[in-house]
Amino acid sequence: MVMFLFLVLALAVVVAAVTLAVVGGGDKSPLPEAGPERLVDHLPPDRPLSRADVDGLRFPLAARGYRMADVDDALGRLGAELAERDARIADLESALAGARAAAAHLSMDKPAPHHGDERP
Repeated sequence: MVMFLFLVLALAVVVAAVTLAVVGGGDKSPLPEAGPERLVDHLPPDRPLSRADVDGLRFPLAARGYRMADVDDALGRLGAELAERDARIADLESALAGARAAAAHLSMDKPAPHHGDERP
């Protein structure tokens, strides 16, 4: 029985020493403070996104998957750029349709040259 109590006491001392060595120590502790892992924004702010930018996007892992705020920010940015591109495409298609209509109207108003009126 005395041997059992000695082993339990020795185990408690070892666990306490290891715990103090890892957790304690102030500024000289073996485990430095780790800041939260954050998304390093690889999405360029000065130009539109490309397929390579989206393919290279990696989110840091959190306790239960990905950080929702980082994913929401990236998806919000992608959604805004896609909406801007869709609006620009619609404007360009509208301008192209207007230019084609104007060209068709001009070609109908212009009289066709008569072959008999031309002088050699």
